[in-house]
Amino acid sequence: MVISIPSERQSGETRTVLTAANAAKLAGWGLEVRVERGAGAAAGVPDSDLSRAGAVIVGDRRELLAAADIVLRVRKPTPEEVGWLKPGSVHVSFLDPFNEKPLVAALAAKGVSAISLELIPRTTRAQKMDALSSQANLAGYVAVLLAANHSPKIFPMMTTPAGTISPARVLVIGAGVAGLQAIATARRLGARVEAYDTRPVVEEQVRSLGAKFLQIQLGETGQTKDGYARALTEEQLAQQRQAMKRFCADADVVITTAQVFGRRAPVIVTAEMVAAMRPGSVIVDGAIESGGNVEGAEPGRISERNGVTIVALPNLPGRVPVHASQVLSNNLVALLEEFWDKAARRLALRLEDEILQGCLVTHDGKIRDERFRA
Repeated sequence: MVISIPSERQSGETRTVLTAANAAKLAGWGLEVRVERGAGAAAGVPDSDLSRAGAVIVGDRRELLAAADIVLRVRKPTPEEVGWLKPGSVHVSFLDPFNEKPLVAALAAKGVSAISLELIPRTTRAQKMDALSSQANLAGYVAVLLAANHSPKIFPMMTTPAGTISPARVLVIGAGVAGLQAIATARRLGARVEAYDTRPVVEEQVRSLGAKFLQIQLGETGQTKDGYARALTEEQLAQQRQAMKRFCADADVVITTAQVFGRRAPVIVTAEMVAAMRPGSVIVDGAIESGGNVEGAEPGRISERNGVTIVALPNLPGRVPVHASQVLSNNLVALLEEFWDKAARRLALRLEDEILQGCLVTHDGKIRDERFRA
């Protein structure tokens, strides 16, 4: 079987899905590994390392995709690239299927088995394949570094001959994977950290990292079976915003990571809250790629409003591409390994498997997930 890795051509995308170590591993399984020229350069994986690991470097993108039995990549394909794919091939990437229904339909019509990395189930068995979590973990780390870089204050408390400097106050909104890493990173830098999440179940995790868990009485909230926060009602959002205004006003840094799976991110930090913050404060909108948590945040820009800096940069994991690519590559190879038939030297998709039932969006000319059929 041929496995192909195209280069990432979306603006600002620095990650790749194949390290040299994993190229050697796949070649050892009997796969013919083909990589588009320069695919790993931005992530510190030069073509020479991949060649030594057994990969074949290909210059023609269309030829690369047309020959593939398996395609691994970070981002979704273009409509033109779907047309180049071989019927019956397996395509694995972040697909954004909730917002890309025409793309999903095109993949089904082409007869491609499309696996969406966003839909990997959050189960113990699938943990090593959970690319969404591995990337969110790095996003939380980067968000804190961006905040520290743009803040006019230092994070830790310091006692000096000239007096004592109080620690910065950091508020993290959303205590999922990204939020918990943001809490841990801010704490390591010496900040005083508070966190808020609509899911009471995460309070213990927040406290275990040394942060204070803020409580707002909103009535019934909770989480989905996969651990994601449930969407709030408009009344609950209004109550939340009123309480959050005071919390934001007290903070030097606000980091938002609140997302609702399959839906636009909720607006949590309103213009009124931003206006109540002190000049010099910093907000990092970690949900900007799914719509943003900060009202008026400008995607892809660092802006200032009433002296408050708002950082709304997409693809935070892509700012640490070496390690983002390393863990993403490991996630994808773990997924392939789960369904690799060693004796036949081929990928065997067991359709009844709970992992594939969660993430296999199209197969055999059909859209398998009813959420994307309409």
